[in-house]
Formats: sequence, C-alpha cells, structure tokens
Amino acid sequence: MKLRQNAKHFAYRKALETPGIRSVANSGLVTLHTKIFAGKADPGRADDRRAHLDGLFDATMDSYLRALQEGYSEAEAREITHIQANFDFYNHGWTEMMEFPEDELEAHYDRYRAFFERWDVTIDEPLGQFAPPEGVPEAPSTPEKLENPEHPHAEGGFADDVYVETGDGEIVVGGRDEPDEVDVSQAVGSRDED
Repeated sequence: MKLRQNAKHFAYRKALETPGIRSVANSGLVTLHTKIFAGKADPGRADDRRAHLDGLFDATMDSYLRALQEGYSEAEAREITHIQANFDFYNHGWTEMMEFPEDELEAHYDRYRAFFERWDVTIDEPLGQFAPPEGVPEAPSTPEKLENPEHPHAEGGFADDVYVETGDGEIVVGGRDEPDEVDVSQAVGSRDED
C-alpha cells in the first residue's frame, strides 16, 4: 500500500502515546479519517456511513498503538489500520472508498498475517479483538458493487511492502525514520483550529 508520511504523522503517534492528550488526539484523528473517507463515498451514502466510520476508526486507533508496541514502524502500524478499514469497506461493498483493489486483499492480509492472526483479524472480521464490546454502528451495505467493483481511489501494485510518499513526492520503501524532534502540537486535535 502507498501511504503519505510526514512530520505530522509522528506528532499524531506521540500524541496517541501521551497520557492526558491521547483522548483528544484520538477524537481528532477519528474525525479526520471519517471526513476523508466519507468524502470518498458516493455522495448520497456518505451521511449513512459516518457513525460506522467513527466506530471503525476509533477501534483501529487501538490496533495502531498495539502494532507500535509490538515493534512495527509508524508506517507499518498505520498501514495495518488502513488494511483493516479496507477489509471493512470491501465487506460492505463500499468499493469506491477502497485504497487498493479487491484482488489485493489477500496479499495485504498475508504481509501482516502474524499480527492479524494474533488479534483474530480476518478479512471478514476486520477488527478482530479490537472490536468494541458493543460493536460498531451498523451502516447500509452496497453488495451489488462487488459484482463490478470500481475503485477510483485505489492504487494497485503496492501489496508487497509499505510504500511511503514523502512530502516532495519521492516514494520510499518502509517509510521515514522518526525525526529527532517531534512537535506534538502538530497533532490533530491538539490545536484549536483542528
């Protein structure tokens, strides 16, 4: 999968790992991700999906932190959460929201199989043990889209590793190293304008 990575991503990580601001950062990141992916949904269906997306992204923040604790890089941990989200989109037939084509689902699963199996994450159950006890709010599916899936936001061919596009457009395998200085004030939710 191809992700973007800049200093803000490391600020988000630091904020999520810092007691006292974690809940604010978590809330800001959930809101940001819901806004981004609802924007990729068919316009007539976006509002119906917002509560589900909020619950989904809130749960993936826990898998992101667990992956970091297990030694995955920032880019790998973030990719894990994006893969989980794409499994969920696929299961709902929300193919227009997917970041990689459905024929790469298994390849993306296989790259993180050890993590996914440890936490009972499958393509059919994308949150595994990270699912909240009360579940994620339901949203209408569009299974008919799986017959002739369209992926206007998907980029194929990046299933063999994590690819990171830097701020200057360079594609690097594996991601950037964490900067020496991380300014947590750049994290979503930690500033009034976010």
